[in-house]
Amino acid sequence: GSWYGRTEVDRRRERTTHGMATLARQLRASPNAHRGRGKARKRMVEVKASAQAAPSLPFRVGHGFDLHRLEPGLPFIIGGVKLEHDRGCAAHSDGDVLLHCVVDSILGALGLPDIGQLFPDNDPQWKGASSDVFMREAVRRMKDMGYRVGNIDCTIILQRPKFSPVKEQVKRNLCELLECGPEAVNVKAKTHEKVDSLGENRSVAAHTVVLLVRAEEAAVHSTR
Repeated sequence: GSWYGRTEVDRRRERTTHGMATLARQLRASPNAHRGRGKARKRMVEVKASAQAAPSLPFRVGHGFDLHRLEPGLPFIIGGVKLEHDRGCAAHSDGDVLLHCVVDSILGALGLPDIGQLFPDNDPQWKGASSDVFMREAVRRMKDMGYRVGNIDCTIILQRPKFSPVKEQVKRNLCELLECGPEAVNVKAKTHEKVDSLGENRSVAAHTVVLLVRAEEAAVHSTR
């Protein structure tokens, strides 16, 4: 059948109509409705835009990249796990380079604004925020658009400390946040052979490539 079948379009319209109706009810019921009206209108615009986005392809591929400067005295968090080190990421949030990278790969695959647009680094509410908040929002948007993770491949580039002691915990965290099994997640780390800021332990970076598949397609294949 066609990739752009009427059934999927109808479902997306139904989800959009239901979502907008729910937002409207919440806005009317809120005792502080006048304060939240602007945010609610913005969210309704986002819902409409999601429904009017590109046709629902059977799969989508996204790439993410992030880099953070390392400075003494800061916590060093990768994939939701704190590494023992004498320095950490300089960032507005918790500086989790891997989760930021994964978020951008998902948003990119969906054709949505990047993490910096959704969670600006000049917004006080994200100061020191845990990056799993960003992950959960990216996954929510992915599911709203009818997709799930097919598989994701992550590469972390850091000279020190050793990543291997926390690798499995990071993988488990990703599986939980992405709502997928361990067979769909790969995490690896590389040094930068003492070259430039990465190799001199002055920064850390990550690359991710993610494959998203339509949820209904994944369900069909899982039953075969």
